[in-house]
Amino acid sequence: MSAITIRPEEPRDHAEIGVVAQAAFADAPHSDGSEVRIIERLRLDGDLTLSLVAEDGERIVGHVAVSPVQISDGSPDWYGLGPIAILPSLQRRGIGSRLMQRAIADMRMRGARGIVLLGDPAYYSRFGFEHDPALRYPGPPPRYFQRLVVDGDAPSGDVRYAPAFG
Repeated sequence: MSAITIRPEEPRDHAEIGVVAQAAFADAPHSDGSEVRIIERLRLDGDLTLSLVAEDGERIVGHVAVSPVQISDGSPDWYGLGPIAILPSLQRRGIGSRLMQRAIADMRMRGARGIVLLGDPAYYSRFGFEHDPALRYPGPPPRYFQRLVVDGDAPSGDVRYAPAFG
């Protein structure tokens, strides 16, 4: 594997991002197969605040999307991270970690107050994410819904993702 470069998506990347997302979630028990559609709709709706790709010099091997969320307490500048996808053959090689670190850094530079996500607490805690019972997202087991405060105070209330998440 050649060196990995993390960069913002470009229009020519859209199809390849879809291939990566579909492959990454094909066998995931928590997936309903909607990840490609979510990314495409976020882009179409103008809700794709940040879209980064990991590239190995020949092809895109990973992707992360960040989109705005609304919190019922009115807290501004909060975002949802996900989906994040790495080609299955290249998982567990640090590509996801590099995408996460870059996404958090880029969102900090854009003035984000915080980021929420759904995911494995054992994995995402290494980036500073934690479950906060004051911040709720109905549906999945609460411990999988986590937040990272980037600046200011932690919000409280119900979180609503962009319409693409349906």
